[in-house]
Formats: sequence, structure tokens, C-alpha cells
Amino acid sequence: MFGYRVPAPDEAMLISGGRRGLGGAPFRVVTGHGKFVLPVFRKVRFLTLSMCESEVTETCVTRQGIALHVRAVIAFKVGNDHESIINAGQRFLSDQEQMSVLTGRIFAGHLRAIIGSMTVEEIVTERQKLAAEVLDTSKTEMAKIGLIVDSLQIQSIDDGDTGYIDAMSAPHKAAIQRQAQIAQAQATQAAVEAEQAAARKQAEYARQTAIVKAEYSAEVDRAQAQAGQAGPLAQAHAQQEVLAAQTELAQRQAKLRQQQLVAEVVKPAEAEAERVRILAAAEAQRMKIQAEAAASYDRVALDRMLIDQLPGIVKEAAGGLAGANVNVLNGADGLGEIAAGLVSQGLTILDSVRQNLSGGQDSDGQRSEDGKDGKDGKGLLQLPGGKARKSDDGPVDVD
Repeated sequence: MFGYRVPAPDEAMLISGGRRGLGGAPFRVVTGHGKFVLPVFRKVRFLTLSMCESEVTETCVTRQGIALHVRAVIAFKVGNDHESIINAGQRFLSDQEQMSVLTGRIFAGHLRAIIGSMTVEEIVTERQKLAAEVLDTSKTEMAKIGLIVDSLQIQSIDDGDTGYIDAMSAPHKAAIQRQAQIAQAQATQAAVEAEQAAARKQAEYARQTAIVKAEYSAEVDRAQAQAGQAGPLAQAHAQQEVLAAQTELAQRQAKLRQQQLVAEVVKPAEAEAERVRILAAAEAQRMKIQAEAAASYDRVALDRMLIDQLPGIVKEAAGGLAGANVNVLNGADGLGEIAAGLVSQGLTILDSVRQNLSGGQDSDGQRSEDGKDGKDGKGLLQLPGGKARKSDDGPVDVD
């Protein structure tokens, strides 16, 4: 737009004409925005705010009187505040290149002054301290002209042909060389040790490889031997199984034959023995029963015979009394008593005979040999009171 001016980001627009600027400055300062400017009546100039550089190369004498060639680089710019812009604009607006020249001169003077108060050792070993002191001493002076220093770098320090710095660094160089030699020797030793370790590892690897190969070869040979023995082993195993099967079959056949012998011989023999035993027991029982029956029959027959002969016995007793001298005192009653006594005596004789017959038998129901059929050795029947009677045909004698 006509009459509207805008400064660049790294510029300050200075408008002169019209009213005065801040603090009585002959111009107004505009940064960061545009402004309408009346042509002819107003004049616009631009002041750079970008970074500038100034190089200083100066020969300085130290406190020891040794001349040193010092090279330094200063980075500076116009300050961003209105006061710095006004100060710099009033001094460098028409010729802004003079800022670098003037800055170099200012720093050269401060650099000579500060180096003159230091030794070579301090300057060489404490460059940062040197730069800081130069900045501190120049800060006020630079602010008056509207400039600020961002950094100061001491790039080189040289004593020319004096050789002081070289002599000063000789012990350090020797120490460094010694350390370098030591380091080199240590590196060589480490390299040798590494080579030896590598050789040992290679030898160990070769040994392990040989062992593995030998083990593999032995395993292959063993597998081949096992494969060669597999056929005979299998055949022997098969024969062993056949023998085991045949043995088992023979054992089964022997067991079956044993069972057949038990069924054909032992069991029939045991059955026959049991039959014989049962028959013998039955026969013995039959004979015992027959003997008991015979004994019982003989007693019954004897009793019957005695009962049948009892009247005769009584009659014979009565007949014996016929020739006896017997006095009857009470007549018919006395005769009845004598007859009753005879009968009673006959019954007593019968009981005695039965008892003798019962006592004359043995434990098996057989009669004793001395008293067969209840008779004594003379064929007489034993009667109580010492009386006897002949069993069949003789008369009974009464003592």
C-alpha cells in the first residue's frame, strides 16, 4: 500500500521527520510491525539487527615480556531495546560497516591490556578466563555504542620464533610421548596376547573338532557293529522264544498227563479203596448184627427151654422130698407153703441161670469157651446154693 512501510524481522525501521522519538531521539523506532509514512514529509531508514562478526589479530606482550600473536573472533549485534537501537543508529546508520571495524579496535585494546597482566602459562592454559575478562571489560564500552557481544573466541596464540610455548610444552610432549610409547607397548602386548588367545582358541577348536570327529567315527563304527550283530541277535532271540514256547508246551503237556494219570489211575484206585473200605465196614456191621441177633436168639431159646423145663425141675424137687423125713406141722397149710417154696426156688434157679448166661459172654457178644451154651465143662447147669442139673438127659442132683 502506498506510504505503508514494514521492516524485516532482523531490521529496525527509523522514521525521521515529524515528531521526535522516545527520549528526545531525532527519529522514531519501529520493529516487528508496519507503519504509514507520509512521503516527502517523512524519511525512512533501516538499521540491521542481525549478527555481525569482527576478527582481531593483535600482537600482545605478556607480563613476562614475551610477545604473543593472538587471533580472536567477536560475534556481536545491535541490541533489541530502543535505547541500543537509538545509540547504534546515531553512530552507524549512515555506515553500518563501521560497527565491525570499531568493535575490532575496541577488543584489540582490551585484549592487549589483559594479556599484559598475565603470563604465557596462564594465557595458554586458561583461554576461557582470558575471553571472560575481555568481555567483562568491554561490555560497558560496547553498550554505549548500542552493541552487545554474544561471544569471544581466542582462536590462536603464537609466540613466533621465540619457542617459549614449545619449550613450555616439551615436558608435556615428553610425557605424552612416553605415555604414547607405553600405550603403544600395552597395545602391542594386548595384540600379542590377543593373538596368543586366538591361537589357543584355534587349537582348542581344532582339538574339540578332532574329538567330535573321533566320537562320531566311534559312534558310526558302533552302529555298524550293532547292525552287523542285529541279524544273529534276532535269530538267537527267535530261537530263545521258540525254546521258551516249547518248554511251556512241554510243561503244559506234563501237567495234562499228570491230570490224566490222576483221573485214570489215582482217582479209580481211591474210589476202589473207598468201595472196599465201605464194603468191609458194611460186612463187619452185618456180622456184628448177625452175632447180636444170634446171641439174642440163643438167649430167647434158652429162656424158652428153661421155662419149658421149670415144671419138671419143680416136680423133680418135689419127688426128692417124697422120700425125705418131713414133718408137716400145720397140715394142708404147711404143704402149701412147701409147694410155694419149691416154686420160688425154681424161679430163683431160673434167674441164676440167666445171670450166668449173661456173664459168660465176651465183648463181641460171643459166649466164653468154658461156658458154651450156658453149660459148664461137664454139661451141667449151675444152680444157686451149690445145686446142679444135667442139661439134657441126666437128672438134677440137689445137694
